Amino acid sequence: MEPVNAAIIYYSSTGTVHALAVAAAEGAEKAGARVRLRKVPELAPPEAIDANPAWARHARDTADIAEAALDDLVWADAVLFGTPTRFGNPSMQIKAFIDTTGGLWRQGGRLAGKVYSAFTSTGTAHGGQESTILALGNVFYHWGGIIVPPGYTDPVQFELGNPYGTSHRAADGPPGEVPLKAAGYQARRAVDVAAALKAGRFA
Repeated sequence: MEPVNAAIIYYSSTGTVHALAVAAAEGAEKAGARVRLRKVPELAPPEAIDANPAWARHARDTADIAEAALDDLVWADAVLFGTPTRFGNPSMQIKAFIDTTGGLWRQGGRLAGKVYSAFTSTGTAHGGQESTILALGNVFYHWGGIIVPPGYTDPVQFELGNPYGTSHRAADGPPGEVPLKAAGYQARRAVDVAAALKAGRFA
């Protein structure tokens, strides 16, 4: 059987979600997957980015990361979306990318039957982490996806405390050992389930 294809598709302005995405990509690779790490296109005007030194620096530091394309969704057996929270919802950049998938969705369910999972970051402790992940779940329902959350299926989840998906409070600084470990675990779990599904289809 061919290895699982895993796409990690994310948006990050100042680097927090990027760090989680990199940890997820590493976790997926350790689980034996072929991985594409992709950022969605930036929609904010240059003057807004330049006005925030951390935002401008992160844009420069990640300039070499390829932008997400619809082909990444078609290619993938498992897709993990990462986004900061915007008023309890995914960022406009992630939503704009998702809004381009209508054609695939209409083509006989080309987005269906894949494993989906999500992770996020907020500025405050109760800034909408769970609602953001649940909002992405609404998209996965429409696509006919198989949602695979981390749950409390690994000891790190009892340290992190979020069964919906990896999350981090950006006010605490960059993600530390626990959220990075949780992101890696979440990706491994998604890949493991995708591998079982793929094996079943070829059995």
